[in-house]
Amino acid sequence: MQNHQESMLKSLIAVAWADGRIDEEEGKLVEVLLDNFGAYGEEAEQMREYAKTPRTLDDIDLTYLGASDRIQLLNHAVLLSFIDGEQSETEREVLSGLVTKLGLEEEEASAILASAAERSKKLLAQT
Repeated sequence: MQNHQESMLKSLIAVAWADGRIDEEEGKLVEVLLDNFGAYGEEAEQMREYAKTPRTLDDIDLTYLGASDRIQLLNHAVLLSFIDGEQSETEREVLSGLVTKLGLEEEEASAILASAAERSKKLLAQT
């Protein structure tokens, strides 16, 4: 797994912990991302162990994320926030904090959040 992929996954783990737990669906998404990022064996196991401990946005390092990675991260984070069927107030607050940490402009972030929410709802309605 490359540095930017590890940063992205750790960031998503922090978002998953927004409501105080990582539920089954969120755990499945972590597994899908591990597979997509080519993380296997010890590397994947280390990330699973990382995910067992409550995480916050203060735990993440965005150094390795370029502009397109940051947008992709925000899109994934929105999907993750809806994966249990609804987006909680706590999850919205974490997303707001993520936007700030990513350094995205408010107008750009609002557009990303709105379109990602719409896509997430449609995607989850199909499952």
